[in-house]
Amino acid sequence: MVRYDRAMESTKPEKSQERAHRVVVLALTGLLPFELGIPHRIFGRAKDPAGRPLYEILTCGLEPGPVRTDADFAVHVEHGPELLATADTVVVPASYELGPVHEEGRLSEELAAALAHIRPGTRLVSICTGSYVLAAAGYLDGRPATTHWASAEHFQQLFPAVRVDPDVLYTDDGDVLTSAGVAAGVDLCLHIVRRDHGTAVANEVARRTVVPPHREGGQAQFIARPMPEPQLASTTAARAWVLDRLHEPLRLTDLARQEAMSVRTFTRRFREESGVSPGRWIVGRRVERARQLLEQTELPMEQVARDSGFGTAQSLRKHVQAALGVSPTAYRRTFRTAGVAGTADAAGTAGAAGAVGNLPSPDGPSDDAGAVH
Repeated sequence: MVRYDRAMESTKPEKSQERAHRVVVLALTGLLPFELGIPHRIFGRAKDPAGRPLYEILTCGLEPGPVRTDADFAVHVEHGPELLATADTVVVPASYELGPVHEEGRLSEELAAALAHIRPGTRLVSICTGSYVLAAAGYLDGRPATTHWASAEHFQQLFPAVRVDPDVLYTDDGDVLTSAGVAAGVDLCLHIVRRDHGTAVANEVARRTVVPPHREGGQAQFIARPMPEPQLASTTAARAWVLDRLHEPLRLTDLARQEAMSVRTFTRRFREESGVSPGRWIVGRRVERARQLLEQTELPMEQVARDSGFGTAQSLRKHVQAALGVSPTAYRRTFRTAGVAGTADAAGTAGAAGAVGNLPSPDGPSDDAGAVH
């Protein structure tokens, strides 16, 4: 689940750049090595069709030299904070030794001086409790943000001007993005690659990193709760069944039948496993299908709408705009893969128009019709 409030193209790297988009990671004392590695791994694997890196990733500290981690080793950082002045994107991973930032919501003089090097218009990204640094600097005032679920309540108390969403995996407010705990940083960095360069590039990065290209749901699914009854089946088969029929009208009763469950039990189990309703999950999958068709084919919008299950171009526009912040036409213009001719075969499946555009709500089933929404 993602909170996305601003146009996705606002901080997109310019295609005319002579150098790769520079990402500078700020390594603070007490940092988590895993989170330091996330931006290097994800951005470092993003390549253009000729195999050239799309990002340059560098690391800096408050001063050059060793930086203590929460593990039994330090990392050596060659660059000082002056490097932040050259960044197109700044990433702040979590640290367990933030001192006054975590305790009082204020920056130390040294950290404030370092952040002062950041140029206006630079994209800012935090991973896990790195959001404390952005909030203490005032970058998150009035904006949506998230952090690790275990710190969300403290974070909101410390920074009341921030619109904290404790449930999502990441937030995207255009030039400021924040992730939830630990591995959600992978989700956020993949989202940034997808936003900058399209689904195909992000999917290839995910494939090489051996992680899913997109995870549904939010942090709520990772908070400890009583285990579900072991005899209850999962909803995996129903989801696989849906993916082969995204272009068709789908009813909640049909999904429940795949698992031999009642609609009520199926809906509850689906939410427990994915963190979202069946209808919201299906809309997300249809948006992903539409993204692929917009990037890889020249099919007219009505055909894209039918093949992705939205039925009409109007419904397609509504859902793509809501999910991505831009119209289908604008998305295609930005991410169109050169030299790909669109055909019905290239589109995958083409069939009956999906019913999503006519559904009243994405949050639950219709008691009357049993349609998935």
